[in-house]
Amino acid sequence: MDVILRPLLLSLVLCSSWALADDDIASNRPLGWVEKVTLEPGNVEIKAKLDSGALTSSLDARDIEIFEKNDEEWVSFRLKLENEANGERFSERLERPLYRDLTVRGAGGRDERPVVLLEVCVGDTRYEEQFSLRNREEMNYPMLLGRRSIGHLGVLDVRETFTTEPDCDADSPLVSFDPDEE
Repeated sequence: MDVILRPLLLSLVLCSSWALADDDIASNRPLGWVEKVTLEPGNVEIKAKLDSGALTSSLDARDIEIFEKNDEEWVSFRLKLENEANGERFSERLERPLYRDLTVRGAGGRDERPVVLLEVCVGDTRYEEQFSLRNREEMNYPMLLGRRSIGHLGVLDVRETFTTEPDCDADSPLVSFDPDEE
């Protein structure tokens, strides 16, 4: 009996302390494996897959070009997204400083991707997160939120979807990116 009870009690203690441990988490309510979020700029509502198998978040981007600006590397890219709120197409060219380069290794081989910092609204909180840029046109979801982002958002319940609606404005709290958390 002791062999069964110890792991059960340990898991209950860990789960309860995990849910309460991080005061930065916007809410203790679990998020589903797919959620509606808004992406800044443009306040575009899109579906995002929360993927604990990926470390870094990813965003659908086209025409990606790296260039130099003020002696720094920058990335220019085009967003082509459908706004879930109204069905309108959003297409805008953005420029952001290159945060880092990412090498992804998988069954399809090796892929180099630029990473930039962007803001995403989940629930009523804005988060500045790392996003690797790649063409996700053939994927079901234009945005994938990886473990680094999920760690800020809270608990993930893989049985649920659409547990929250994005509701951010200029006065919404912003959780800034912290490079020391990498």
